[in-house]
Amino acid sequence: MVSIAVPPPEAHELGSDRFLNRELSWLDFGARVLALAEDPDIPLLERAKFLAIFARGLDEFYMVRVAGLKRRQSTGLSVRSADGLSPREQLELIAQRAGDLVARQARLFADEVQPELEKLGIRILHWDELSAEDTGRLREYFRERIFPVLTPLAVDPAHPFPYISGLSLNIAVTIRDPALGGERFARVKVPNNVPRFVPVADGQTVLPLEELIAAQLPQLFPGMDVGEHHLFRVTRNADVEVEEDRDEDLLQALERELARRRFGPAVRLEVGETMDQHTLDLLVREMDMDSADVLRVPGLLDLSSLWALYDIDAPNLKDPPFVPATHPRLTEGETAKSVFATLREGDVMVHHPYDSFATSTQRFIEQAASDPSVLAIKQTLYRTSGDSPIVEALAEAAAAGKQVVVLVEVKARFDEEANISWAKTLERAGCHVVYGLVGLKTHCKTALVVRREAEGLRRYCHIGTGNYNPKTARTYEDLGVLTADPAVGADLTDLFNALTGYSRQTSYRSLLVAPYGIRRGLIERIEREIENAEAGRDSGIDIKVNSLVDEQIVDALYRASGAGVPVRLLIRGICTLRPGVPALSDNIRVRSIVGRFLEHSRAMCFANGGDPEWWVGSADLMHRNLDRRVEVLLRVSDTAAAKHLRGMLDTAMREDIAGWDLTSDGTWERSAGRRDMQVELMLLHNNRSD
Repeated sequence: MVSIAVPPPEAHELGSDRFLNRELSWLDFGARVLALAEDPDIPLLERAKFLAIFARGLDEFYMVRVAGLKRRQSTGLSVRSADGLSPREQLELIAQRAGDLVARQARLFADEVQPELEKLGIRILHWDELSAEDTGRLREYFRERIFPVLTPLAVDPAHPFPYISGLSLNIAVTIRDPALGGERFARVKVPNNVPRFVPVADGQTVLPLEELIAAQLPQLFPGMDVGEHHLFRVTRNADVEVEEDRDEDLLQALERELARRRFGPAVRLEVGETMDQHTLDLLVREMDMDSADVLRVPGLLDLSSLWALYDIDAPNLKDPPFVPATHPRLTEGETAKSVFATLREGDVMVHHPYDSFATSTQRFIEQAASDPSVLAIKQTLYRTSGDSPIVEALAEAAAAGKQVVVLVEVKARFDEEANISWAKTLERAGCHVVYGLVGLKTHCKTALVVRREAEGLRRYCHIGTGNYNPKTARTYEDLGVLTADPAVGADLTDLFNALTGYSRQTSYRSLLVAPYGIRRGLIERIEREIENAEAGRDSGIDIKVNSLVDEQIVDALYRASGAGVPVRLLIRGICTLRPGVPALSDNIRVRSIVGRFLEHSRAMCFANGGDPEWWVGSADLMHRNLDRRVEVLLRVSDTAAAKHLRGMLDTAMREDIAGWDLTSDGTWERSAGRRDMQVELMLLHNNRSD
């Protein structure tokens, strides 16, 4: 292990303006997603999909990040961001920026995407555009399928204002009793267990469900005069904070907090553009919100529902299908090879979705489960799919008498309930299930298989950058290393002992492990590059991550730039480093690639005086990853794997590759290059033979 003194971050003499704001940087990422929806060269339903991705991402941003800022503001905490802004100042900037993006999204859908869909026969109609035949059929559909599940809720002295669930679509209705006079408010929830778009005729002409309900409101309020109606949607604080007590069952504590999350405070109110001020004032008052929390949305509310349109059978409006290839090391012609026999010959790096997850990582676990020579399987699970073959394989292994240990991270945000269910399923199958460490989330992607062989016990390992999720492995770009390296096997054995027992181990042979070792290990290597540059040796730093936020690492990269170390950063989402500033970051370049697949892998290279050192793993460069999670970076020792990583990073940085470049003033500029890196990697993987 390299041992170099690291200057304390306090030694940096620059001010907070060397950092970009992390929240606004996330919104900039959302803007890059919107830019893909605006791109006329992208197939139309793919553009609609990017509109849905933006909407869903913005929901989560409000549920977690904005909710956190509001909590700090309400409790009087004067914690400022790294760039010196108070929570109030950040909320004001977010409201303005998010409002601009939502308006841009709505205009794009109304003025471009929807009209183009209509030209091609995919129509989203209003009720008054339907024929008499269609309205008759839809009224019958309403009576049979929708009316029984609706519950209109009145608001008056005998009926308090109802609870409005987070992300639900609602209709605010004004009601007048002709006998008593006076207006009343009522709320009708649009059911979320019924398709948002109701087929009208041919499956490609649809009516929004809320329009159908609104047209039938008199059936819900017979004998009443139904006045105006308006749509609204509430976003609530959905961040779960579990008070972890060593004497309390974590599952019980988490289940209690999940029940409370449903009633988290409201942080955003989206309303239709035409909502009258009286109704809006009532909603704001009853939900204890501020006028600054209101977002008026023109057109269709909740564009995340456009995912439903993507299911329409129109292949000419989508990207060409892509079938992942089996890694050539794992197959002989059409016949699958034993993963264990392959790994005894050397490591295999898989790159998803270009390399098939099913025939590599998944097959590794499935072969381990069915192999009578395998004695034990140990694995971490952060997120997995609803019909997980990984979970099935682990359960089968336990049923066959193998020792199976699974660390299920039940605190994985928005997957808590699913992971609790998986944990119970695995326990019933006979697996030893662990829920992680007190105060930490276990985010690393690791699997260890112990096998009895003629020479004795041998350990086989997988360390990856993405979850053990066959579904997302088809759309997320990730890396994984399969290896029988004894040093890695010994490291994972030590790591699992730390995760399942009591251990304070902080150093490993081939791994950097957070929360103790990743920040320190990376800064040591950055400082080594500085020494190499000053001594005239080869130096350079390449980093590919989802987010770069950690101030200590950013400052270390600034020091490297000042020493003449060339630094290339490929950051998909948040980046608080400001590149290209004279005398601060002249030698740092920051790019972002957003495309068909979600760039999700983390890889890092240090030139190391001419002997490049590559690392891959689960950790982004954020406080939560480096301080509050168990993360793993693996040093890549295989020559072919290092060559592949070099090709990937070099391709991403080419001038002819489409992407965005971050400028010194914090704006992202779209590059002139139009070649799609992901398309090039698809072709490369389908044509390779090594």
